[in-house]
Amino acid sequence: MVLVPSSRTPLADEVTAKLRAMVHSGEWPLHQRIPSETELMAGLGVSRGTLREGIKALAHSGMLEVRRGDGTYVRATSEISGAARRMYQDHTEEHILEVRLGLDTQAARLAARNATDDDVSALRALLTARDAAWSAGDYEAWAQADWGFHERVAQASGNPLLHELYVSFGAAFHQDLLKQQRRAGFDGRPHEGHDLLADAIEARDEDAAVGTVNRNLNSCAEWLAG
Repeated sequence: MVLVPSSRTPLADEVTAKLRAMVHSGEWPLHQRIPSETELMAGLGVSRGTLREGIKALAHSGMLEVRRGDGTYVRATSEISGAARRMYQDHTEEHILEVRLGLDTQAARLAARNATDDDVSALRALLTARDAAWSAGDYEAWAQADWGFHERVAQASGNPLLHELYVSFGAAFHQDLLKQQRRAGFDGRPHEGHDLLADAIEARDEDAAVGTVNRNLNSCAEWLAG
């Protein structure tokens, strides 16, 4: 097989790295449109063709989404998240939940070991926001706060790779929450895997943290099977 040398220039690689950093740092928020080509060309000092090479690379990795006639949007905060989002489309909710079980339990165990006082305070604040949103019937805000809680547990684990992998579940997790919310009799303020998890993390009780996560996700599995 004859390998064709890549026409990709070092400058295009440099631009790709700069665009990636803007996404990863949060300068360009998730789901938001990035600046126009004209603005980016001026800011980066590159040609349209070089800029498009960088955008194309990040679109291929799943970090950006080019919408014809509407601009380019941030789809994921890293290549790992982008690839995972594409993969989840090919798997069942049950398979996704089984993977989440492994990540959630390890995140809970490590968070109970490594969480700071600021982490615990943030977890409590997110649960307060979740409960208030549920009571007000603001289910979008409720789902966002619930996801924010779980994502903060992963961050509190102290393992940046685990956190990045967990963040990749964001879209699938959010959709599942909104599906559950429509189920008759569903309570959007469960203590298992939430309040009890925050208690266990604050108490540095790794076994209790893992136990409440297992009970919460087993309940989710029963709902999916029902």
